[in-house]
Amino acid sequence: MTKKILITLFILALFASCGTRGGNNAEQQTDIYEEEIFFDEKEICETATFDEGVVINGVRWATRNVDMPGTFAETPECFGMLFQWNRKRTWNTVDEKVEGWNNSIPEGTAWYAENDPCPEGWRVPTEKELRLLNEVNSEWITQNGVDGRIFGTAPNQIFLPAAGWRFCYDGTLVNVGERGLYWGSTQGTIAERSVFLWFHSCVVYVLWYWSDRGHSVRCVSIN
Repeated sequence: MTKKILITLFILALFASCGTRGGNNAEQQTDIYEEEIFFDEKEICETATFDEGVVINGVRWATRNVDMPGTFAETPECFGMLFQWNRKRTWNTVDEKVEGWNNSIPEGTAWYAENDPCPEGWRVPTEKELRLLNEVNSEWITQNGVDGRIFGTAPNQIFLPAAGWRFCYDGTLVNVGERGLYWGSTQGTIAERSVFLWFHSCVVYVLWYWSDRGHSVRCVSIN
């Protein structure tokens, strides 16, 4: 079996738990909740609103994850909050189970500006920008006690913590400290799927998968 086939099987096995929606998918898509901007009560770190960012491969990246909408996490090691694609509600990275999870597929053909959780002057990255980041050197490290990957070459580097993610159907928190999943703003050719950067200790990929999962957001500069 070739290396390419092994990698393909690995990816399929990793996402199989969310990939078999079956006949209930149409019902889930019509079960649309009224969207509001409101927040989970539990925060991980303090928040900040200013970030100079770092230019990597021609793109200025924020050095910290999004926390509450309109704010950055206090430090690069803070996980910040998790978001479903094109939605502005936050979900923490502490509680395994949460209430009020919306398992319908988010509407929209892109991550709209009115739902963008990034602070002023920043936005969710595009697929191209995620791929440009994936092109540079990266390494799995432990930074100040937090596992994740560092991208770029010193001094132009950013650390993305492995904050884990929330499961499609019920929002269960998984893979904290083991996986990093970071949304892009681009929707796939299949409407239910959107682009994201995915990594663990060995590999980094830009992939497409179900938009109703909870991922981290790392912003890029609008200018």
